[in-house]
Amino acid sequence: MTLQQLLTDHRVVILDGALATELERHGADLQHALWSARYLLTEPERIERVHRDYLSAGAHILITASYQATVPGYLNHGYAPEDAHAAIRRSVELAQTACRAWHDANPEVSSRRLVAGSVGPYGAYTADGGEYRGNYGLSSEQLKAFHLPRIQTLAAAGVDFIACETIPDLLEAEALAQCIAMFPGLSCWIAMSCRDGGHCNAGQSIEAIAQCLQTYDCVQAVGVNCTDPRFVTDIVRRFAQHTDKPIVAYPNSGETYDAVSKTWSGTVSCTDYVDAARAWVDAGARIVGGCCRTTPEHIAGLAAFYIPS
Repeated sequence: MTLQQLLTDHRVVILDGALATELERHGADLQHALWSARYLLTEPERIERVHRDYLSAGAHILITASYQATVPGYLNHGYAPEDAHAAIRRSVELAQTACRAWHDANPEVSSRRLVAGSVGPYGAYTADGGEYRGNYGLSSEQLKAFHLPRIQTLAAAGVDFIACETIPDLLEAEALAQCIAMFPGLSCWIAMSCRDGGHCNAGQSIEAIAQCLQTYDCVQAVGVNCTDPRFVTDIVRRFAQHTDKPIVAYPNSGETYDAVSKTWSGTVSCTDYVDAARAWVDAGARIVGGCCRTTPEHIAGLAAFYIPS
């Protein structure tokens, strides 16, 4: 089973939702620069529980807990390189284990659940809100050197594809596409974080991003995540006008994040989120799910609407 086969089998493919904020909802303390990546080494069973909850809610794809699991990040906090690579491999193993358990419990379902290896932006490593700005001052070669070790470990661990997520800058998106292209048979989607309905956080237009990424065969889908949902319909529509690749959309719940205090404010109901997702699909999205502050309830709402009973 591949992403393309899932897209053939389903009008809309359902992703999972937030990992870190869901861990917090279950009592995890993420006030640490490694964020959820710390739990890969300390309490991995918490992560597997969240994966299982999303599969039960109806997700077709699990995204690994490797968003913030970078080799430099672990080294900065006293871990050895082998610990860092072991944590990244464990992120894959946890998702794969959850998928196997789900398939064992649902043998009548022929469509295999997939595991996407999460690769977050350089700004997630800096843990200073850089994913909401981009423009790091790094060259393409520096960005590729940063991202390659994690991608290599995720690929070796057997992910079905790579999910490049919350990418704020076209320079970084293209660097990631070039990294993925180094691995024969490996593919990815690239989901941008956006400041409005027409631009990523670093300021490049959706049209420019779509046209650039259209040239990379290894990029199987493009789209948006970790963005205010009120911008998503316009973003999806702009992508759809400038690429023939499937479009992925998994924004935040609609609550507001303060990158300085690292807190959320406001409330948005699951019903409102699912209603908004209908507009994303109408605009051209084929792969939908949730990012920060979304829950299994949000994903169950999407699955109930899009998966035939």
